[in-house]
Amino acid sequence: MLPKANQVRKAIWEAVNPRTGKRRIDEAFPHEVRADTRESEMFIRFKNGSTWQCLGSDNFQGAIGSSPAGIVYSEWAQSNPSARGHLRPILLENDGWQLFITTPRGKNHAYRTFRAAKKLDGSFAEKLTVDDTSVFKPEQLKGERQEYIDTYGDDMGEALFEQEYYCSFEAAILGAYYGAELAKVDKEGRLKTIERDAEFPVHTAWDLGYDDDTAIWFYQVITGEVRVLEYYYNSGKDIDHYAEVIGGKGYEYGVHWLPHDAKAKTLAAQGKSIQEQLANTLGWGHVRIVPRLSVEDGIQAVRQMFSRVWFDPACEEGVEALRQYHREWDDDRKMFRDRPHHDWTSHAADAFRYLAVAWREEPQKEQETGKPQDAYGFDNDDEETWKTA
Repeated sequence: MLPKANQVRKAIWEAVNPRTGKRRIDEAFPHEVRADTRESEMFIRFKNGSTWQCLGSDNFQGAIGSSPAGIVYSEWAQSNPSARGHLRPILLENDGWQLFITTPRGKNHAYRTFRAAKKLDGSFAEKLTVDDTSVFKPEQLKGERQEYIDTYGDDMGEALFEQEYYCSFEAAILGAYYGAELAKVDKEGRLKTIERDAEFPVHTAWDLGYDDDTAIWFYQVITGEVRVLEYYYNSGKDIDHYAEVIGGKGYEYGVHWLPHDAKAKTLAAQGKSIQEQLANTLGWGHVRIVPRLSVEDGIQAVRQMFSRVWFDPACEEGVEALRQYHREWDDDRKMFRDRPHHDWTSHAADAFRYLAVAWREEPQKEQETGKPQDAYGFDNDDEETWKTA
């Protein structure tokens, strides 16, 4: 399992040994020992009944329901950590094993996996630097170090060289949008247990998908603080599933904020929009569309909000996604593009961006119309006003 399915197809399934001209999987698993090969699924069944398959952490759901004896996670630091959480019970039931291979990407989930393995009975952890492996000569390393510095500058270049060749966990995540803001959250202790205040409603902010993840943040706004209570995600579920999750919390809800595409996207419900489906379940007075802003403007809204944000530990996986949410790198131009890199972090980050856009410092009281109004002063029941906004 690599971070993405297209990566594992290129790097493992379709990889060719340049010395022999043969696919590496054909050298590892000769056709004579196979009973079946499914190219589209990157799946091999052997004559003895065993199976072997390539997956990406972006489609780890493909392994749920199977019965693996072991899983190799390659580039674990860049993979979706949810894969481990969902597949670990299967391995436990099978008395199976899991192997994590990675280059560090800051002190993220891979760092925690490494530290835990060093302390856990029955686990093994090893960090091998370039000095331990002796793969490169000193003059080669000197040239590589200078290349990193020339490309990224002194500080970042040195940090990335240490990360790639000396397995340093200290380097910042390259191009992270919210690195400084989350470092301040950590320093100020704003990741702590939060007691829900029953006097205030709970709001939600969504990013919607079907084949991709659907992400939901649950939060309250109290005396100017944004108290984020929970983060939930899933994939491949219909809207009834998410409505059931919402209803099962037992919260008194304020507004469920949906992205603009909720007006058009459907989840196989007789052609109704997601907005209509949710509103029919949760009530039209509670379902709103977030005002449309550019991605960059939304990111700025998140940054402006961060000084007021507190996270409960129940949000840990969502917070991890925010830590790793980063710009796309243009290797030809040696600079970051003005757009996010799309990976497993995107849905959590998009939903959090919608939260920031919809954020209001104080809950709005009913105005003279007697109808709830949003943070921008528009009547929430006036759909045409929202379209204009």
